[in-house]
Amino acid sequence: MIGLAALFGAVIGALLGLVGGGGGILAVPALVYGLGFPFTAAVPASLIVIGLASAVAVAPRARREVNWRLATIVGAAGIPTALLGGVVNHRLDQAVLLLIFAGIMILAAARMLRSTDETGGVCDLPDGGVAWRRCLPRAIITGLVVGFLTGLLGVGGGFLLVPALIIALGLRTPIAVATSLAIIVINSAAGLVPYLASGHVAVGMNWPVIAVFALAAIVVSLPAGRLARRIPAAVLRRGFAVLVLLVAAGVTAQALTTLIT
Repeated sequence: MIGLAALFGAVIGALLGLVGGGGGILAVPALVYGLGFPFTAAVPASLIVIGLASAVAVAPRARREVNWRLATIVGAAGIPTALLGGVVNHRLDQAVLLLIFAGIMILAAARMLRSTDETGGVCDLPDGGVAWRRCLPRAIITGLVVGFLTGLLGVGGGFLLVPALIIALGLRTPIAVATSLAIIVINSAAGLVPYLASGHVAVGMNWPVIAVFALAAIVVSLPAGRLARRIPAAVLRRGFAVLVLLVAAGVTAQALTTLIT
């Protein structure tokens, strides 16, 4: 199991470094189906791993590439909804949650397979300024939605954040990737609070496995981040989308089998 944890952690770290997110959407299935965690334990474990790995991955980019004003606004908007998502998680059946998870994976993958040209001019103006009248409402809505999904499903939201930051807020890809990592750290910390308060973090948690998982993700995220600058963004996005679709198919099949039986 330790070897599998290291392998899965390396994959998650690579995704965080390459595309600025997406690790959480695969971390939960890896913990549930690959490492045998119950869903109630996989969600907080995923938040711990993704939060730590994202914090390390964003460190080299913190000064030059993170738009801290937007990261703060989007992250702050997501805190209350992340808490709400954690509360809702405790009230839904595990199979239902997995079906919701798979549905969101499919929607995210479909969106990533579409053209996502960098538009600019909304929150990342050429002169370095920000058109707050247009940008602020979009930033708040983005934060609210991603925060809720973080608490509900244990994902950092990067698979939604990067497209949203590029398309809705007009950030350039390098800025969007780095800013998403900063927001993921905030969302993961907020999403973990309900699990800490309810005691779910202590139930079904295999801490040695989580430690190896997190360490592998952290170690791989840094070189992956450097490699990302040499690979076209479209290639990374489409490859990740295909991977997400494959995992979504497996999650859907497993959840439906559980519901039927």
